[in-house]
Amino acid sequence: MTVGDGKVLDVGKQKVGTSTSQSILGLIATGDSSIDAAAKSAGIKTIHYVDWNVENILGLIGTYKCTVYGE
Repeated sequence: MTVGDGKVLDVGKQKVGTSTSQSILGLIATGDSSIDAAAKSAGIKTIHYVDWNVENILGLIGTYKCTVYGE
């Protein structure tokens, strides 16, 4: 995997955990997209890299995903 600064990150031996949440109109939110929740989902104790992805449709519906890589 190549990260933003062009360095190559070997994720072959690492664990990968994800967490997601959704928001409707910015008023109703469900889920937990925290780094802690993503790390716990894969049993990660040492975090090496975190990726964050947001998809939003006209501010009405939002999906938030956190991906954690580590050991």
